[in-house]
Amino acid sequence: MALFRITRAVDPAPLLRGAGLYLRPAQSDDYPAWASLRENSREFLTPWEPTWPADDLTRGAFRRRLRRQAEEIARDESFAFLIFADGSDILLGGITIGGIKRGVAQTASLGYWMGAPHAGKGHMTRAVAVTAAFGFSTLRLHRLEAACIPSNIASATLLERNGFQREGFARAYLCINGAWRDHYLFALLESDLPRGQPPKGPTLG
Repeated sequence: MALFRITRAVDPAPLLRGAGLYLRPAQSDDYPAWASLRENSREFLTPWEPTWPADDLTRGAFRRRLRRQAEEIARDESFAFLIFADGSDILLGGITIGGIKRGVAQTASLGYWMGAPHAGKGHMTRAVAVTAAFGFSTLRLHRLEAACIPSNIASATLLERNGFQREGFARAYLCINGAWRDHYLFALLESDLPRGQPPKGPTLG
């Protein structure tokens, strides 16, 4: 079987706009807001994330994050965005399309986090919609996957609101907060979208 690559050139700093928010890759001057939101949300985020390195919130670690982000975008491996409130420019959280597989797969994984002060207000539901649309239309993905710990009802609900279907259960799937945790597996296909309609959500600015 011949392997093929389907891709499309992407602006190295895409700006995605949705209802009441916009997304873009992190920049160096985002550090103060990012570090503050992450620190203030530490207790809220810890149960759902890998263990934070001791230097995770330092400026040096943020610079390394930016270098890795640029390299992964250039290699078409991962696209990480920060989420901002439109108008106020307040940082809300982050979302990533990562682990991109081309050839016969055309698939990627979705990951996201929301700052504690902004959770439960529908921001991430809208951000997932925008990001999924970017994945299907601009990145030309066929399938977008996501996983969540069974007790994370909020995460499962926002995925289902965006049309993701629960496809399975993976034992000890990811190491979260220092322990291997079971996860529900979700996926959204391009064909799950309304027939004949482009993905709704983003405009590139």
